[in-house]
Amino acid sequence: MITMIKSNEIRSSAMTVVLPLVLFMCLSGPVWADELSDNLDGFDDHDSEEQALTDILGGFEADSGTQPTDEAISSAPSALHLSGSVSVAGAVNLVSHRRPPGTNDRQWLAKLRGEVDVTADLNLGGSWRARTAGKGFYDAVYTLRGRDNYTDETLDEYEHETELGEVWLQGSPFPRLDLKIGRQIVVWGKSDNVRVTDVLNPMDRREPGMTDIEDLRLPITMSRLDYSFDRWTVTGIVAHEVRFDKLPAYGSDYYTSASPLPEEEKPSFALENQELAMAVNGVFSGWGVSFYAAHVFDDAAHVEMDSDGRYKRVHTRITMLGTAANLARGNWLYKTEVALLTGLEFAALPGEKKTRLDVLAGVEYSGFTNATISIEAVNRHLFDFENAMAGSPDSAEEDEFQWALRISRNFLHERLETVLLAQAYDPLGQGGAVERLEFTYDLNDNWEATLGLVLYQSGDKPSFNKLNECNRMFFRMHYSF
Repeated sequence: MITMIKSNEIRSSAMTVVLPLVLFMCLSGPVWADELSDNLDGFDDHDSEEQALTDILGGFEADSGTQPTDEAISSAPSALHLSGSVSVAGAVNLVSHRRPPGTNDRQWLAKLRGEVDVTADLNLGGSWRARTAGKGFYDAVYTLRGRDNYTDETLDEYEHETELGEVWLQGSPFPRLDLKIGRQIVVWGKSDNVRVTDVLNPMDRREPGMTDIEDLRLPITMSRLDYSFDRWTVTGIVAHEVRFDKLPAYGSDYYTSASPLPEEEKPSFALENQELAMAVNGVFSGWGVSFYAAHVFDDAAHVEMDSDGRYKRVHTRITMLGTAANLARGNWLYKTEVALLTGLEFAALPGEKKTRLDVLAGVEYSGFTNATISIEAVNRHLFDFENAMAGSPDSAEEDEFQWALRISRNFLHERLETVLLAQAYDPLGQGGAVERLEFTYDLNDNWEATLGLVLYQSGDKPSFNKLNECNRMFFRMHYSF
């Protein structure tokens, strides 16, 4: 059942969204007020305009790295480059709760995870190169607190994992034509915090609010062709691997229902299950525009009953037509995305297909020294909405409003990065909200330490039911090589 929010709870939710922002502004010190008057008339900074457009889609991403030394330039480049990281991440639950009801209390230590991430880049000569990446983790908290206190589903998803990451071959068989085959990530759209046209790669949602979107995308196997001319790039994609979001497991902190989800029906690897996508990207002076089309499986499954009378979760085919644009003006970056999705299905209306229009608008300001502020808002409108869709298990809304606020600032000669991210459904978070405040300090060129706080507010959306019991402090020691 959907949790109803009373007026005093709405005010409480709004306060919990605002309080971390106030804390962040206080930590920033008086520099915000001192710099405001100096920066309001600095909107003609073309350097920030060019920097803002570096992330606009248009061809393949270039590998980042440090500038080579004279000694490195004089020697022959290595064909193989290894990089990666080793880290220890932990979290402490601040609120007493039990998942599922009747089990042991989950307060205090919630995670103590060792993580390894390795990437091998291979230069094959000419324009050809290849990459193989993999990662894995082991969380000792389940052994320390007793594995018998957790469901099998929780142990399967959170105790340990080894996964193949990006594995691809890339090159230019002909001038202006680029080919990339293998497991890869393709980012669509201009938003940094909310997904609208970005429909190709699934997401790891097992710990909502703990990580930025850019670190949550899961690679899938696809073939990609890019043809560039003038300021335009035309991209064609065939996705061969059908993969869906990783969701909180039954019995985990973030799964608040008393019973597990129905079994998920996953499409097999077959010719008729290939996903198709196309993009046209243009990059111009001070602005960029993209057009998208995709025929893919819906990441959000709906519930159906099979011939044996058992419920199952089914992913149906949907079609997305969308566009996205960026406009840079001095220290301001404006962004918008629009997506029309057809073929959506709901458990309450078997066999019927619905259409939804998602519209996003956002703005980013980088005029303050070492600081950036961005806000994005999206409204998702379901056409031909019927009241039956509002009930369980669909819990659909005719208009779903979501917003995200992100503030980042560097201190101590850019060695300390501070980030505040607040996301909410409905203007005052009546649907649910989450805020994350984190501090990352560069100890040296290889080591960094992170400390943070995540606060959740329960709301009307079922996924936020009792989520306020998951408030956490977290830490991480990270070594890069």
